[in-house]
Amino acid sequence: MPPKESLHFVDVAHGAGEPDKSQIAVRVIEGDGRRPGIFWINGFMSVMAATKITALSDWARNTGRGVVKFDYSGHGESDGDMASGTIGRWLNEAHSVFSAFATGPQIIVGSSMGGWIALLLNKLIMRAGGGNGEVKAIVLIAPAVDMSERLMWQKFPEDLRKEFLDKGFYERPSAYGDGPYLITRRLIEEGRDHLLFDAPLATQRPVRILHGMQDPDVPWKMTLELVDHLDDEDVVLHLIKDGDHRLSRDQDIATLIRTIQALD
Repeated sequence: MPPKESLHFVDVAHGAGEPDKSQIAVRVIEGDGRRPGIFWINGFMSVMAATKITALSDWARNTGRGVVKFDYSGHGESDGDMASGTIGRWLNEAHSVFSAFATGPQIIVGSSMGGWIALLLNKLIMRAGGGNGEVKAIVLIAPAVDMSERLMWQKFPEDLRKEFLDKGFYERPSAYGDGPYLITRRLIEEGRDHLLFDAPLATQRPVRILHGMQDPDVPWKMTLELVDHLDDEDVVLHLIKDGDHRLSRDQDIATLIRTIQALD
């Protein structure tokens, strides 16, 4: 029988100016060790029960591949307040989960904001190590790299910037029926500590990127910039002409699975 998914909780300590710790929910599928595991990183306001990772988990479970996935603090099954969320905070949680649960070679798969955090996590692992796990490859889905600056602050009109600075937050309407997206001043300002387009970036890993050309949230031409920005040779971009931001249709998930399989 395919292995079951087990639920774990891990306390993650944060740095100065942050609450002492967050209790992060992690779900693990044990693999048979014959193939790299999948370490999944969600997008902004997305959870580990969402369509893509659920389908990917079902495929992985039936093919003997391990999966580690988690909810950021303020999201899903983890505790915490969304208003306290920052890129650095969620990166710290991703690294803590990777260090505690990822064993052996891993393919990091990051969706939307998770693509940004995936690249940051790889940098952190290269510098500080990642426990018993090692990064074999990186797969990015519509990567929202530097999104707090490029896709939020720089896109705000002047009147919205003023209101945002006065109030300290902005509730951006969502096109996906999951309520407004809370964007805080703290998220924008702290995000500037993690920008990747400001300096050369080498992953030292194979990188595969999927992006829909009908994506209204993250322009696919920004991903062309990312490909050019990466100081790596083994980078492949797959553009899906009729694909949207989420790439959660059956054919999109099939493309994602083929992409992961080819990295074995």
